[in-house]
Amino acid sequence: MDSLTLKKKWNDFWLAKAHKVLPEASLLADKTAGTSLFNVAGMQQLIPYLMGKKHDLGTRLFNIQRCVRTVDIDEVGDESHLTFF
Repeated sequence: MDSLTLKKKWNDFWLAKAHKVLPEASLLADKTAGTSLFNVAGMQQLIPYLMGKKHDLGTRLFNIQRCVRTVDIDEVGDESHLTFF
């Protein structure tokens, strides 16, 4: 399965369950949030809402988020460790 097909299936699955799609956030984390330098997970843009703030689109949200992994930075370069996916 190619990445575009996978992305479409992911979107269709959550939309069918009445979720709202969020736009992808920047790879550079929001400086005002004070959470981290890079966007390391799809949840980072949702931190204020996980802490109780109300989101305009409701509580059923999903996204497809590019992120930078730094946890295993020393392992980068072999067949299974990447920094960007």
